[in-house]
Amino acid sequence: MTDPVRLGIVGTGSITLRGLLPHLTMDDVRSRVRVTALCDPVIERARAAAEKFGVASAYTTFEEMLDADEVDAVSIASPIGAHYRQGKLAIEHGKHAHFNKTMTTTASEAGELIELAAARGVKLVASPGELVHPRLQTIRRLVREGALGRLTWAVTGANFGRYHEEEKSVRHGNTPLTNIDPSWYFRRPGGGPLYDMTVYGLHALTAVLGPAERVTAFSGVRISEREFQGRSLPTDMDDQTLMVLDFGDSLYGFVYGVAAGDLPQLGRPLIFGTRGVINGGWLNGEAIDYLGRELVERHDYDAALPHVTGDHRKMEEGHVYEDVMQLIDWLDSGTQTLATAEHARHVIEIFEAAYRSAETGRAQILRTRFEVPDLE
Repeated sequence: MTDPVRLGIVGTGSITLRGLLPHLTMDDVRSRVRVTALCDPVIERARAAAEKFGVASAYTTFEEMLDADEVDAVSIASPIGAHYRQGKLAIEHGKHAHFNKTMTTTASEAGELIELAAARGVKLVASPGELVHPRLQTIRRLVREGALGRLTWAVTGANFGRYHEEEKSVRHGNTPLTNIDPSWYFRRPGGGPLYDMTVYGLHALTAVLGPAERVTAFSGVRISEREFQGRSLPTDMDDQTLMVLDFGDSLYGFVYGVAAGDLPQLGRPLIFGTRGVINGGWLNGEAIDYLGRELVERHDYDAALPHVTGDHRKMEEGHVYEDVMQLIDWLDSGTQTLATAEHARHVIEIFEAAYRSAETGRAQILRTRFEVPDLE
């Protein structure tokens, strides 16, 4: 594409206000991408965001935005339970799509979108694009070259804590841009720490070890009610899930998504072998050298991503901006992203199968697979 890609954003919640819009309306990206439309069922929020960030149009529904034909592509930043329906609408309208994590809530939904996109010639990018990061690419290479010897086991996971309730810039004010309700994070469909938090570490782990073959799990609701600004938020989505993945040949991984509490100093991924351990950016206690390591040490993890440069390193949610730019790069150059929908589908199947295992008390066989595009 020679003209800037016209991008619409679905949902003007926390991730859009803190990440997508601040990055994508910077002057340094305007020659490649322009945010031309926003939509949100809270129209006052969509209009306020459009005014603040200089976006021309705001809509109440996604259908209105698509029918106006003001966009070439969309970033779907609505609650996760809405991603499948909105992704399908986008593809049916011929719009390329970036899915904020997680792409869908079931593997069958993800598979349907992948098939429909292929039939319509639509490109899909699915967050989180963990393998875009040069550190994880280096870890993948080190593991495959035998730096850990014979792999033995691995661990990753995340906890909810009170992260979303305490996003002060978007939760604790009295204007449309500062009074966003976090209730959906704790409700079905699409809530819970797996889809929202554990998804990062599991994308990273499977990027290095490859697809898993089986999963077994325990899962349930530990905190049935949360407090937010003096009112009760009921929880009906599991907030405690512990699972074991079988990668074949007795290589296992432990994965968790819990209401509170992390393993100490856990960096993603943590992989053990007969010759040692990789924990985050460390191999047997020595820092792993990779492109952008100095930037990570000076700023944060996102600073080494290809498009997170200059003032973007001072802003929140750089990895989300990076994933959108992966779609823009794909449209411009034709080079497929590493943040593939097929990888996202496999991670989604693991989550779905873990919940099913917890219900049935039986290990679940995983059917989906993915391939990592050439990193050379």
